[in-house]
Amino acid sequence: MPQSLVRESLVAAPLLAEQDTVGTAVALLASEQFPAFPVVDRVGHLVGIFGEREFIAALFPTYLGTLRSAAFVRASLDDVLERRLPCRSEPVSMHMNTEHIDAPDDVSDLQLAETFLHHRVLIVPIVRDRRPVGVVKRSTFVQALAARVKELE
Repeated sequence: MPQSLVRESLVAAPLLAEQDTVGTAVALLASEQFPAFPVVDRVGHLVGIFGEREFIAALFPTYLGTLRSAAFVRASLDDVLERRLPCRSEPVSMHMNTEHIDAPDDVSDLQLAETFLHHRVLIVPIVRDRRPVGVVKRSTFVQALAARVKELE
């Protein structure tokens, strides 16, 4: 019987604590092969996700996310970044996505595929008793799926 794609794709990922700074999270984003990280509270329960999208949102003014187009905004990137540089010392809890998607540790391949189809997420934390036991990156799941399709040809 073929191995579960979920089990094949599941990897340990660094965890961020709610009080970790955006600067710490950005250093992890730059050095690790993950587009996002689970954020846990003081007892290790999953409370959110902080990743590439949340970093961009932390760096740019809030109104930017509500615009249909930023074509009329003439500020230089460096000017905007200099004004928002203090966000590096803010806790990730201020910017994390708390409407995250996770899956139980007994999630099936089909359930995880459905999750990736219906949600624009790059990682799905796999949890047991509200604690992350690893993550499945969408890219890794797709690679495993493609390999399985090739095996069946």
